[in-house]
Amino acid sequence: MGICGYVHRVPVNSNTDGEKAKTIKKKGFSYQKKVTIIIAARLSLMKEDRDSLIKQIDFKRLQAERKMKMIRAGIIGATGYAGAELVRLLLQREDVEIVWYGSRSYVGQDFASIYGNVVSLAQEPCKDDDMARLAQIADVIFTATPQGYCASQMTEEILSKAKVIDLSADFRIKDVEVYERWYKLKHPAVSFIEEAVYGLPEINREKIKKARLIANPGCYPTCSFLTLYPMVKEGLVDTATLIIDAKSGASGAGRGAKVANLYGEVNENIKPYGVASHRHTPEIEEQLSYAAGKPVTISFTPHLVPMNRGILVTAYATLSQPVTAEEVKAVYDQYYRNEYFVRVLDAGTVPQTRWVEGSNFADVAFQIDSRTGRIVMMGAIDNMVKGAAGQAVQNMNLMFGLPENTGLRQIALFP
Repeated sequence: MGICGYVHRVPVNSNTDGEKAKTIKKKGFSYQKKVTIIIAARLSLMKEDRDSLIKQIDFKRLQAERKMKMIRAGIIGATGYAGAELVRLLLQREDVEIVWYGSRSYVGQDFASIYGNVVSLAQEPCKDDDMARLAQIADVIFTATPQGYCASQMTEEILSKAKVIDLSADFRIKDVEVYERWYKLKHPAVSFIEEAVYGLPEINREKIKKARLIANPGCYPTCSFLTLYPMVKEGLVDTATLIIDAKSGASGAGRGAKVANLYGEVNENIKPYGVASHRHTPEIEEQLSYAAGKPVTISFTPHLVPMNRGILVTAYATLSQPVTAEEVKAVYDQYYRNEYFVRVLDAGTVPQTRWVEGSNFADVAFQIDSRTGRIVMMGAIDNMVKGAAGQAVQNMNLMFGLPENTGLRQIALFP
C-alpha cells in the first residue's frame, strides 16, 4: 500500500472474512480505521519533516537576506574614546557588521585586548588607518580622528564607494579661514566643505538622508545649540548678550596621555579652560547664526569637572520681549515635540548629567529671571553618546533609511 491517501477496504463477501470483520468490529477497532491511522501517522511525520525542512530553508534564506542587508561599517580611530563608544553601540546591532577596527597605535593587536568590555564580542585585530582601502569593503566609514586627518585622506573615489561620517571638526565650519584660524591647520580638502552636511539631525534631518559626507557636531556645540535653538530661532533673546557656561567630564579631552588629565590633576578639582579661545566657539556661533538669520557672537567658557562623562550647559541671555514661562515652554515644545532624543523638562526641573549618562538623550530646560529680564537656558547630554558616537549612529540611521533611534534606545545608566 502506498501513502498517497488511498485506503484499501476490507472485502466482506465470504463468511470467514465477515466473521473476522465482525470480531474486529466487536473490539471497537476496524481494520479500515487501523490502516487510516497508520497512513495519517505517516503523513503527519512527512508533514513534520516537510515543515522542519521549510523552516531550515526559511532560516537560511533569512540569514542570507540579513547578511545582504547588513551595513558594513569601518571605524578609523576605533581605539580612542569616541571610536570605542562607536564599537560599543554598533556591536549591539544585528544589522551592522564592523569590518574594520582602525588604529594607528595598536595595529595587529586585538581590539578586545584594549577594551575589555567587548571581550568575546570584538575578537578582531586592529588595522591601520587606510581609508581608501577601507572604502573598498565598507558601506560607511566613521572617522574618530584628530583634526586634519579625515580631510587629508578625503577623495572623490572614497565618497563614490562609501558614506563618511567624520567626528572631527574638519568639515563642520563652512568658512575655511575661520577653521584655519581657530584650529591652526591648513585645510587639505576645501572642495568637500560645501558638500558636507552638518550632522545635527534635529535641524538637518532631510539633508542628512541624502548626504555622502557628514560633519558630526562637537559635543559642546550639540548641547549648546539644542539648549538655545528655539529661543534664538524665534528671536526671543538678544543674541548679543548670549553667555554659555559649559562643564564637561574628562573623557571629552580624549584618551591621549596628558598631564592635565591625570587623576591627581582632575580629581577634587574643577577648572575653566580655553577661556575666550575654545575651538568649539566658532562652530556654535556659525550654527546659531543660521538659526538667527544674522551673525551671532557669544561668550563661551568650558570647564573640566572630575567625572568621566557628561556635559552640562547653562546659558544666559536678555529677553528681547516680555514672555511668560508658559509661552517659553510652548516654544520649546513646538520645536521638540516630535524629537525622540530631546526631552523638554517640566517647569521647576533642571537637567542633570546623571539622567542622560550612557544614552543619546538631550534634556533641556529654562528659568525666567524676571528680576533681571534674563532667561537661563539649561541642557545636559552624554558627551560620548549624543555628543559624539551616538549622534554619529543617529546620522548613519538616517543615511541608510532606518528609524532614527535604531540601536539608540538605551536608557541612562543609574546609579
